[in-house]
Amino acid sequence: MKIAILGGTGDQGLGLAIRFIQANQEVIIGSRSIEKAQKAVAEIENYIGKEEAKNIQAMTNEDAAAAGDILVLTVPLTAQIATLKSIKEFVNGKIVIDATVPLCSTIGGSPTECVDVWEGSAAERAAKVLKGSGAKILAAFNNISSASLLDFKNDVGCDCLIAGDDEESKKIAIDIINKFPGVAAIDCGPLSKARYIEKITPLLIGLNIKYKTHYGGIKIVGLDRK
Repeated sequence: MKIAILGGTGDQGLGLAIRFIQANQEVIIGSRSIEKAQKAVAEIENYIGKEEAKNIQAMTNEDAAAAGDILVLTVPLTAQIATLKSIKEFVNGKIVIDATVPLCSTIGGSPTECVDVWEGSAAERAAKVLKGSGAKILAAFNNISSASLLDFKNDVGCDCLIAGDDEESKKIAIDIINKFPGVAAIDCGPLSKARYIEKITPLLIGLNIKYKTHYGGIKIVGLDRK
């Protein structure tokens, strides 16, 4: 399975790339410029070594969207629409995992507050932008800190909340995410639940600030996940 991480040059994209590699997936780092994507691949090689990173490629977002089997969007809210529009013609019914969180910090406000998105959530906005492409939109990875992802020698140690309307797509994504060390993927229901998942993130950011850490996450207990 080829996982294309669009806008994958930030800490979240790099961390997800490493964890996907650990889960035995091929990874493509996408960016607006091939040079930024190549720089990100070099950073990953420095983190985990060239041999471990041999299944990572650098491409533009458009080429990555065309080549990937599953697309993961890791951009700030202000870049979400433009990035999605740039890759829409290459989606062709693929699974698109949107990790966007509508944080106020993207428009000059506080990272501990959310912007109210007209569609209800960033993931639902992605579904609107990609309407007609056949994309199977999922919300996931919104609540896992980049620090936990990049700390690749240790388990991630938190749950991954996932929402989406296509049950088969969720199953495929959950099977892969459950291969991340220390992670349990939890199906939270339809895509409309993304509006609640996304708003957990500013709470976690506030807790990380309060308790002077970067690794705060969420775990859901008491569920029968068999």
